[in-house]
Amino acid sequence: MKIRPILKCLFVLSLLTACTDDFEVINSNPFEISDESLRQDNNHVGAFFPSMLNNIFGDQIEHNLANESFVRHLATPTPFVGGVNNTTYYIRWNTHWNRVYNNVMAPARQVLQIAEAEGNEVFVAWVKLIRVLSTSRLSAYHGPIIYSNYGSSDQEILYDSEETLYNTWFSELDEIVDAFSRNEEFGGMAKFDDSYAGNVSSWIKLANSMRLQLAMRISKVAPELAKAQGEKAMAASGGMITSGADDFYIKNYDGFFRPARICFGWGDTRMSATMESVLGGYNDPRVSHYFDPATDPGVYQDHPEFPYKGIRNGALLVAKDDRLSYSTIATSFITWPARRVFTSSETHFLMAEAALRGWSGTMSAQEHYEMGIRESFAEWGAGGVDNYLQQDESLLPWNYDDPKAEGDVNDFISRIEVPVRWDESEDNEVKLEKIMTQKWLAAVHNTIEIWVDHRRTGYPKLPFNYKNDSNSDWGVIADDDFLRRMPFVNAERDNNPGGVADATAKLGGPDEIGTRLWWDTGGPNF
Repeated sequence: MKIRPILKCLFVLSLLTACTDDFEVINSNPFEISDESLRQDNNHVGAFFPSMLNNIFGDQIEHNLANESFVRHLATPTPFVGGVNNTTYYIRWNTHWNRVYNNVMAPARQVLQIAEAEGNEVFVAWVKLIRVLSTSRLSAYHGPIIYSNYGSSDQEILYDSEETLYNTWFSELDEIVDAFSRNEEFGGMAKFDDSYAGNVSSWIKLANSMRLQLAMRISKVAPELAKAQGEKAMAASGGMITSGADDFYIKNYDGFFRPARICFGWGDTRMSATMESVLGGYNDPRVSHYFDPATDPGVYQDHPEFPYKGIRNGALLVAKDDRLSYSTIATSFITWPARRVFTSSETHFLMAEAALRGWSGTMSAQEHYEMGIRESFAEWGAGGVDNYLQQDESLLPWNYDDPKAEGDVNDFISRIEVPVRWDESEDNEVKLEKIMTQKWLAAVHNTIEIWVDHRRTGYPKLPFNYKNDSNSDWGVIADDDFLRRMPFVNAERDNNPGGVADATAKLGGPDEIGTRLWWDTGGPNF
């Protein structure tokens, strides 16, 4: 009998069978991250957030050659495209749309699908908040945008009207705050959150502050809704961003502070003439934290005690080298670790305006106005705030002279005639102008909302463009007016013409740079 060989075969087969039970474990790559491990620490959704946050802001042509210039914070020495470009009201670049949809909305949609399927309501709330933050800034450029229909496969994708957008955002902020409030002890965001280290309570404060910001935008076109939403924000139990410890900054995830690269790497940006006029005229101690002195003493001979020089926005420029000696942004920005998005100074200026409008939940307009200035000085480490608040009322923004141009080319007479000191006896228009002027000064390197403020209130009284190249191609801007919006992008005009036509109807005017957005009524402020 051949029992021994048979037993030997059975033994081998048993070994083979046992091996197949652990085949997946034995043959898996120990250095490969499994789907299960990704889910355990939320990497499968959280890994998207740093990039989404980094793309809240654009780069040179999204900001420096758009809203930074339109609102007179920074100016360029470079005569791009023969000196006829966005800064002179002829549109050459219009790319903020693509950045938002490609780098925020697309990954946000993916995160939302995964997080909703898994019932992860904290990440659902977080991604919705990032989406509101990004698209509310985009809408400030264009007006109607694609939001509720984003991701549709229809050939024609319709835009949301601005009125629909704001109602949607307020509703989503309700959902976001409710979800965060139920999960304030949640610790799963920290790994992906360089802004607040995963502190859910801090994100609640940001959401509430954003509600107040959006409410104030529509205070003239929809005053009842604005008041209700603004008072809701100020009464929220989770609070708002009211002190420097609450400020919302986004880390420079791509390794550099973009305005510093534009200024020092490319030499394409300098102090604006308006900043020179206002900071110099008010003897503002923040100037050295914002800008460096000009490198050529000859350019500031008209005020040698104030060694700074700026370039007029919309200036007549001949050669880039002519004004490279003008003031750069402060060299400290070269190593600046993050981008400021929402700070306590903005909240207090919003509450100062809310007080003027009779909204409940505020201190006096003066208290919030002065607190906004104090918070800004504290943020930048500037001293002398008490003297600044009480300074002589004769200190006013200066007129501007461009020493590199002949005659009165690029010069202007300042239109700002309000001092810093608060006077309770003045009317609300004067008070609002003071609030907006100081809010403008405090908003360095974060000017989208200041561009909103300037369009909806008319303050600060900024100088008009010296050079105005607007024409029928993109719409005509009067010499005593300002660019009101950016047109819809060409890719949408080519690929979604029906959607753009519908959006233009919702805009209420032609798809041009002079068409006012919904909240930019052009009517009185009070």
